[in-house]
Amino acid sequence: MNYRIGVLLLSLLYGAVIQATEQPLGDYQVKVLGKALEFPWAVVELPDGRLLVSEKVGRLNLIATDGQKVSLSGIPDVFAQGQGGLMDVVLHPDYANNGWLYLSFAQGNAQANHLQVIRAQLDGTRLVHTETIFSASPDKATPVHYGARMAFLPDHSLVIASGDGFDYREQAQNPANHLGKLIRVKDDGSSPADNPSFEGGVAGLYSLGHRNPQGLAWDPVRRQLFANEHGPAGGDEINLIIGGLNYGWPVITEGKDYSGANISPFRAYPGMQPPLVDWTPSIAPSALVVYRGEMFPELRGDLLSTTLKSQEVRRVVLSGENIVRQERLFTELESRLRDIHIGSRGQIFLLTDGPQGQLLVVER
Repeated sequence: MNYRIGVLLLSLLYGAVIQATEQPLGDYQVKVLGKALEFPWAVVELPDGRLLVSEKVGRLNLIATDGQKVSLSGIPDVFAQGQGGLMDVVLHPDYANNGWLYLSFAQGNAQANHLQVIRAQLDGTRLVHTETIFSASPDKATPVHYGARMAFLPDHSLVIASGDGFDYREQAQNPANHLGKLIRVKDDGSSPADNPSFEGGVAGLYSLGHRNPQGLAWDPVRRQLFANEHGPAGGDEINLIIGGLNYGWPVITEGKDYSGANISPFRAYPGMQPPLVDWTPSIAPSALVVYRGEMFPELRGDLLSTTLKSQEVRRVVLSGENIVRQERLFTELESRLRDIHIGSRGQIFLLTDGPQGQLLVVER
């Protein structure tokens, strides 16, 4: 089979636009756990049931099971403009023993800023033992497209999404910098010896050709890493991530420039991976999980993306690497949804976006 035809067929199979249906999930209830959150960005559950919630303006909140909220001290200064600020928070897989938590944020100023990742430990209501483990380079002069999501792999290495900076989209194909890349580091920030090799590649480079990845999710059953990302006008994606591959931006895309102009004539190209899922028109995915909880067994193994534009949780049901169907969940919330996190009992935590954001839990 001709290579170009084969890639096009793969694109049609894996990147096909599938109409999403409105699907009731059965009995559940939605509770408000936290209010008046200023552009909340990420939520994670601690082993004792308390929750950490980041706010883009630079606050990290500790929310108790009774809803009491305390803002932690020891948070680094952040560049809180545009899409920048304090963003993701994740726990080390061995958090119960080592206490390490990881924060991603924008640092710098309007003329020169970048994505940075630190690790720290929680001592009461303050962060201590702060260490910088990653700084994206080069600096950029745009307050947008940071990526900033993080996910741990089973070997305790950390994958970090770094966006293309918007005005620098061609740099997503340049292996010599961090723009438009996924980066993999050890939990202390050093580079794993088994990272893929790219000619002229920057340290830690894991994959390239990304625009603005907004969700990273490791599935321990499939043993696969998934990422979603914002396209331009159309071309939002879910990608199955394999280290060493090129995911095509801006050479291949289903989207157009915001002006309506074509970004590229190619929807497929030799050596570049087509998306597993394409969303055209855009739904603006904002976070991603693979559901492996007990509370909603009907969701087990499904990809769940929160969305901003379409104000839903988009469920993607897979059989192997084939898309079975898509469904729209929790549309009754009528809210832009920024993050999703699966709790220890299988409950679903959601963050609504905006100056008066809320922390919600969906449970039975």
